[in-house]
Amino acid sequence: MDHMIKIGTSGYSFADWQGKIYPRSLAPVNRLSYYEQELGFNAVELNFTYYRQPVAKVITSMVRKTRRDFQFTVKANKGMTHDLKTEDGRPVNNQDIFKGFLAGIEPLVVNNQLGAVLAQFPVMFNDSEENRNYLVRFKERMGQIPVIVEFRNNSWEKPDTYQFLKSNSLGLCSVDEPKLPRLMPMVTEVTGDTGYFRFHGRNPHWFNTTVAERYNYLYNKEELEEFVPKIRQVSAKTKTTYLFFNNCHGGKAVKNALQLMELLEIKPNTAKLF
Repeated sequence: MDHMIKIGTSGYSFADWQGKIYPRSLAPVNRLSYYEQELGFNAVELNFTYYRQPVAKVITSMVRKTRRDFQFTVKANKGMTHDLKTEDGRPVNNQDIFKGFLAGIEPLVVNNQLGAVLAQFPVMFNDSEENRNYLVRFKERMGQIPVIVEFRNNSWEKPDTYQFLKSNSLGLCSVDEPKLPRLMPMVTEVTGDTGYFRFHGRNPHWFNTTVAERYNYLYNKEELEEFVPKIRQVSAKTKTTYLFFNNCHGGKAVKNALQLMELLEIKPNTAKLF
C-alpha cells in the first residue's frame, strides 16, 4: 500500500479558472473552499509567496477555510532563492527575509498544516561549494520545517548531490519539465521523509515565451501513466508524497491532477472529473 499521497495544484486562485474550473458566480474569497470541497484536493502549493512575503493574517484565513487534514506547502520567497547577490556579485544578507517568511507561515506550523517549504532555485544556481554552503544555511534557518529543494540546473544531477541532501536533511523535488539543455530531468532519488513531485508541462518554448505561456501544456493520458510507477517508488520510501501540477494556464493543472488521481486510484472528495 502506498504511504500518504497528497495531490493538488501549484496555486488555486487564478482569474482564468473562472468559468472553466470555478463557476463564474463564485467569489474569489470562496475559491479555496471550492478547491478542497468540490474539486476534492487535499493539498495546495502556495506560489504567491515567491513574489511577496506571506502575511500571518492572510494565511490564518486560509487555514480557517480548510479541514485540519488539508496540507499546504509554501514556495520560498525569491529573496531566499533568486535574489542572492548584489549587482557587483556580493552575497546579499537576507536573514530578515527568512524571519519575515517564517513569521508569515507560522499559522500553518501551529495548526500542523504545513507540509514543507519548497526552495526552487534558478537555472544559474549550479553545483558549487558556495551554493552548497547556502543550502546548509537555508535549512538551518528553517529549523524543523521540512525543506524541499528544486534544482533547475542539471549540474546537480549526480549521486553526490543526493548524498549531500540526505546528510543535511534536505528533500529533493522530482520535476517534470521540457527536456532542454541545462534543465534537470526527472530524478526519483529519495533524500528524506517527504517525497515531492512538480509537473510543469513540456512546452518546448520554455526559454522564449511569456511565463503564462510557459505553463500552457496539457498532459495526455499516456504521459501521466509514465509517472505512476515513479510516484509509487517514491511513496513507498517516504511518509508523505506531494504531487503538484504547475501547468496552471487555463485550468489545465486541475484536469491533469484529477486524471492522475484516477490513475493512482486516489478517490477525491467529489465525483466530478473533467
